[in-house]
Amino acid sequence: MSSFFAEEGGDWFDQPTPGADAGTVEAAAPAPTAPSAGIATVVVDRDPGVQADLAAKLGGVPTFASIEELAARLTGTPVVAVLGPTCSHPEILVASERVLSYHAELGTVLVADELSTSLLQQALRSGVKDVLASPVDPGELLATIERVGATLQPIAGAAPTTNTPAFDEFGEGAEPGKVITVFSTKGGAGKSVIAANLAVSLAQRSERPVCLIDADLQFGDIAVMLKLAPQHTIVDAVASQDRLDEAMLANLLTVHEASGLLVLPAPLEPAFADQIGAGEMVQVVEVLRRFCSHVVIDTPAYFNDVVLGLIEISDDVLLVAGMDIPNIKNVKIGLQTLRLLNTPMEKLRLVLNRANSKVKLDVSEVERTLQVTAESLIPSDVVVPQSVNKGVPVVLSAPRSGVAKSIEELAGTFIAVEGKRKRR
Repeated sequence: MSSFFAEEGGDWFDQPTPGADAGTVEAAAPAPTAPSAGIATVVVDRDPGVQADLAAKLGGVPTFASIEELAARLTGTPVVAVLGPTCSHPEILVASERVLSYHAELGTVLVADELSTSLLQQALRSGVKDVLASPVDPGELLATIERVGATLQPIAGAAPTTNTPAFDEFGEGAEPGKVITVFSTKGGAGKSVIAANLAVSLAQRSERPVCLIDADLQFGDIAVMLKLAPQHTIVDAVASQDRLDEAMLANLLTVHEASGLLVLPAPLEPAFADQIGAGEMVQVVEVLRRFCSHVVIDTPAYFNDVVLGLIEISDDVLLVAGMDIPNIKNVKIGLQTLRLLNTPMEKLRLVLNRANSKVKLDVSEVERTLQVTAESLIPSDVVVPQSVNKGVPVVLSAPRSGVAKSIEELAGTFIAVEGKRKRR
């Protein structure tokens, strides 16, 4: 994936000042931070004119309309954000304080139209490192940025900072992410295995983040299947519902290091399931799809308000069926129920798991019984239980197996541009 700070092959600190002659770079607009310092600089303001003016003073740096927009793209390396005059509003300073409390690698400098004792006090209480009066002197602004940048440290686990992008580029005007719900009306059909492997495959191909939600709120297994030890679960996201935004939710997600997949695990105790309703789940998904290319949801093997709410907002529903009579019977009843609920049949996609099992049940018979064509056939293979027991998805542990190839093929139907790997 190309760096957000790169343009046509050049590094961000090599770009000429906006508006300057193409052949010259003004001495008054040097790069705000030397490459060796590893501190990226950005401008945050709602006014495009202010953005352009401040960015020009800094030699041309990325701009954002809000600090929440910036926070959703941070990757852990130090960043100094120059907040423009519109950020002086008390409500915006409160929002900045919330973001700064979650991001120790982020430092802020406020440029205000008018300096006052009350504004200075509120800004400092909100975590702003320094306040300068507008119009700001470029030399003073650069010196302040360097001073603030020297106090910042990358968060644990962040990549080395030298020439490393400090935040992900989601793309200007990026469309909301696609929601894929994996559902089955029968336990043991392989729903969670397919959801986990599909999400990992999408995460490896997508340029934007991919998130996997474990919506089996009582007995979810996704964390175990991916060998994760999550510090936060979906309970924490729901508890923060009144102030939930991209930045806060991003801090509650667990990263699957091998693939870069983001995971929101199920509650650790079944009793917590009663605290989560359909409305809360839908809100979490809607926030996730603002910065994720795909949100894959694993569900329990029964209908309830949460499952129905998730199916309703989904772009695609993978209906997983095993190759046995009880499984097919339950799937048929599930299809009838979805039709009664006016669920658009075009977003339902039948996935037959263990499709090559020698159980005297033919794929064509299943399709005829369900009156639905199977869009994906996942073969039976011993590598699946082996991968589950190891806590490593089969697309990583046995990428040449028939199961992995079938899931990769399924994932390919959801990716518009294939072959691109997400930067981790």
